[in-house]
Amino acid sequence: MRNWLALLLLLPLAGCGFRLAGSRPLPPALQDVYIEVIAPYRVSQPPLEKSLRAILQRRGATVRSGIDADTTVIRFRDLTESRQVLSIGIDGKALEYRLVTSVQYEVFSGVEMLAGPDRLRVTRDYSFQPEQVLAKEAEEARLREFIQTEMAELMMLRLETQLAGVSPVGQKPPAAVVPAVPAGAAPPAR
Repeated sequence: MRNWLALLLLLPLAGCGFRLAGSRPLPPALQDVYIEVIAPYRVSQPPLEKSLRAILQRRGATVRSGIDADTTVIRFRDLTESRQVLSIGIDGKALEYRLVTSVQYEVFSGVEMLAGPDRLRVTRDYSFQPEQVLAKEAEEARLREFIQTEMAELMMLRLETQLAGVSPVGQKPPAAVVPAVPAGAAPPAR
């Protein structure tokens, strides 16, 4: 009985076009991608790149290890992380911090820019207790990784919106069908 009730409650959502996050089809321009990170002094892959790669692969995209002629390139640059003091206690030590992470990105297909350049900036605040320094350092590291994962999800939402009508290289977008109005006839009323 409970299953039928749940199904009955979800039925209106199916009719309105609702889909769970991540279950929407990818725009054609994001089906075959290469992720390029311009970070001159980084040794490891930033969490932003890992997260975006995982999201794209989970959604059915092919993420290449090199640039090909038909591959869309998502380029990151200026990935910066900073920490700002928000409040100070009576002893002069910081009590709250704000973590700020920002990145600039753009999307190319061949020499054509499909999206961007655009900038994402995400902030998170957290409290700090001097007695728990080691625990708070680990919390800050987890929070920084979470911020970059959230940035990847926000970037995907933006790219899906911007690239919804863009076709990959070598394919022409479908022609729009415009109804013909005979000469001398009035356009249809709206």
